[in-house]
Amino acid sequence: MIEPPRPRLLVLTSTFPRWAGDHEPPFVFELSRRLAETFDVHVLAPHAAGARREETLAGLAVQRFRYAPEALQQLAYDGGILARLRQRRWRLLLVPCLLAGQWWALRRLLRRERFDAIHAHWLIPQALVAILAGVPKNCALLCTSHGGDLFGLRGRLLGWIKRGILARCTGVTVVSAAMRDEVQRLRPGQAVDIIPMGTDLLGCFTPAPMAAREPNAVLFAGRLVEKKGVSYLIDAIARLRGQGRDVALRIAGNGPELEGLRAQAQRLGIASAVDFIGAVDHTRLADLYRRASVAVVPSVVAAGGDQEGFGLVIVEAMGCECPVVASRLPAIGDIAIDGETALLVPPADPAALADAIETVLDDPAAATRRAMAARARVVEHFDWVSIASRYAALLQRLIGRSA
Repeated sequence: MIEPPRPRLLVLTSTFPRWAGDHEPPFVFELSRRLAETFDVHVLAPHAAGARREETLAGLAVQRFRYAPEALQQLAYDGGILARLRQRRWRLLLVPCLLAGQWWALRRLLRRERFDAIHAHWLIPQALVAILAGVPKNCALLCTSHGGDLFGLRGRLLGWIKRGILARCTGVTVVSAAMRDEVQRLRPGQAVDIIPMGTDLLGCFTPAPMAAREPNAVLFAGRLVEKKGVSYLIDAIARLRGQGRDVALRIAGNGPELEGLRAQAQRLGIASAVDFIGAVDHTRLADLYRRASVAVVPSVVAAGGDQEGFGLVIVEAMGCECPVVASRLPAIGDIAIDGETALLVPPADPAALADAIETVLDDPAAATRRAMAARARVVEHFDWVSIASRYAALLQRLIGRSA
């Protein structure tokens, strides 16, 4: 018997691996790869120097659009669009180029091929471009907001644009309850599904019971951008070392704030205790979590209002049973329970960070109990097996509704 054709899904994103082994945040790639078990998946993402225009990556048909001469394609990747704009203001000139390039590539693709659903990651630019390009009849449009587009793009005009986008989508998902509240503040009555981004908690981010944790080893993992709050963590490390505590900080990640953070560590006289190791792949990151005494997530609300939409690194650390100290922000409350699975502190407070780190280091038995409880919770709620199945079921419902 001939099986019916699988539904066809087009994924629009501005964050995606540029090549195999790239260290860009992998959540869109990992979700798309798992959705390929149910759908035929085609991905449209910005081009970057060194990347192929078209290729098949892990079973996904990937197309990358140009939006400027190759040397000037500096808006996406390496920290994300908002962070890249803050780093170099002239990059604002690239915004209309990116929008036009994505619109033109999408128009050509939609003329050539038929899709049952479009999954746009971020309200702006992806969902906006999809609407401007003209979503075909009988094609569902699902938009997933990850935080920066919702919290970080302020102003009356942008609020009006976001409300218009929400009204045109067949479905909307966000990755935390705090984001659902912000969506419904923007457009009261908007239907929103909360589906967090997942990670591999059964094969990659797992504990290593026989591995010994390095004493006084503090780990940060993530993009080096303002909302991650790494400068406050460096201040906390300087405070602890000034009190005679022999702590060392390892920073795994890259981003536009790298040189400023290096200069801060030098200025505070702790450069020898702060190791900037750059971006690392998942396997090495899991090993870092297994060896660290504590993983710290010192996130803050950035000057423009941008803040964490979820906090995937917390889930990954907890998956490895690494004790966690994190900022008390709304989205982080979806993952961590203060005193039970982590220690939460006020954001932008180096003294509170230092005290919480010291608490973990002084009582490793209590820290281990919290870490074991944390792993049990995140495996139940955030492993890719459950997350991908929820996205697949939602997409199939939306496709049925559109048809």
